[in-house]
Amino acid sequence: MKTAIMTDSNSGISKSEARKLGIYSLPMPVIIDGETHYEGVDLTQEMFYGSLTGGRDVSTSQPSPGEVMGMWDELLEDGYDEIVHIPMSSGLSNSCESAIGLAADYDGKVQVVDNHRISVTLRESVMEAKELADRGISAAEIKRELEERAYEASIYIAVDTLEFLKKGGRVTPAAAALGAVLNIKPVLTIQGDRLDAFAKVRGMKKGKHKMIEALKNDLKTRFKDVDMGRVVIGGAGAGLSGEEEKEWIDTLRKEFPEATVYYNPLSFSVGAHTGPGAVGTAISIRK
Repeated sequence: MKTAIMTDSNSGISKSEARKLGIYSLPMPVIIDGETHYEGVDLTQEMFYGSLTGGRDVSTSQPSPGEVMGMWDELLEDGYDEIVHIPMSSGLSNSCESAIGLAADYDGKVQVVDNHRISVTLRESVMEAKELADRGISAAEIKRELEERAYEASIYIAVDTLEFLKKGGRVTPAAAALGAVLNIKPVLTIQGDRLDAFAKVRGMKKGKHKMIEALKNDLKTRFKDVDMGRVVIGGAGAGLSGEEEKEWIDTLRKEFPEATVYYNPLSFSVGAHTGPGAVGTAISIRK
């Protein structure tokens, strides 16, 4: 049984990187001033955040049914017997629910995983699915495994500016103005299905410290019996410079020396809400 693993660019895996990994990634559409671009194809981090800060009309979208089914059909025609499709969390987008509806016409050949993840935690699920497929595990079994363990993850994001949370209606204009004056930085969390407030701090340095505290608390509570060799700490950011990325990942490696630690940019679906300068981290558990 030959099984293809497919995701979208909300995992942080671009189409070009996916080819190297032996998986398939569908680029997410981004609408800028009415024109459609695709994450990681004709839209870079610099272009995306430059558009946000430049006052252009920017919105993220989900792939069209034709784009989703087009990739499925191509994979099946190329000799795959089954497909495991792992989109972003159903709680954060309608793309998962839409894919589940489309898969009903494929007689079980396409298994859509409602993984309740995004960004670096979604990436971990995709890589685990690839490993299982390489071992000959069926698409239905991979779906079951990933959904059973979907909530073995947390994401924390410290936001540098309140401007884009204000635009999205998540904070009031008055709160955004006061926050700017007082240098208040919200720390957000994604625990499966929602982007929620977690804490408020003064300055990004304290924001990073708060996120590290949150990761350590997860290790002491939710994951207290997990061997550190199974722990993955993901560093993430929105339009950070190479120096900023390195500084953040070095900090995480120092704090969690026994874990696997790596960096991945925040997907545009998240970055559209946080704006540039956001710094994030995540914890997930490998089987």
